[in-house]
Amino acid sequence: MVENIMLIDDNKIDLFVNQRIIEKYDSTIKTRVFNNAISAISFFKLLELNTNIKCLTIPDIILLDVSMPEMDGFKFLEEFKKINLVNKDKISIYMVSSSSCPDDIRNAQKEIYCSGYITKPLTVDKLKSVSHNSINFKNHEYFKKII
Repeated sequence: MVENIMLIDDNKIDLFVNQRIIEKYDSTIKTRVFNNAISAISFFKLLELNTNIKCLTIPDIILLDVSMPEMDGFKFLEEFKKINLVNKDKISIYMVSSSSCPDDIRNAQKEIYCSGYITKPLTVDKLKSVSHNSINFKNHEYFKKII
């Protein structure tokens, strides 16, 4: 069961809409929101150092925007790989983009921590698919379809 979802996107409207989609899908899911990838990486570094802080739970799913200033989704994944976090491979990370650029999709498929590629806008049906895949394919060997 998905209990926690993290949203990382520089677009405040997308963050707001995606939160509402998650609430519509399941109002019990806790959502943590970051408007840039740098602050999300800082969160994980804090978790790495303080694993006993109860309010800092790791997400089951991360919905990660591909195109962001300062640190894009791919750079986030590079930094995420460096973090030594307990249960890190239980997190399903989905790249999210308004583009269906073949290069971005191919690059996402190469990423060990990327579980899939979602084209915007997020919908309840796409979230259901992500949630189902997250539960059934936690080993991250599964991908690799565009949702």
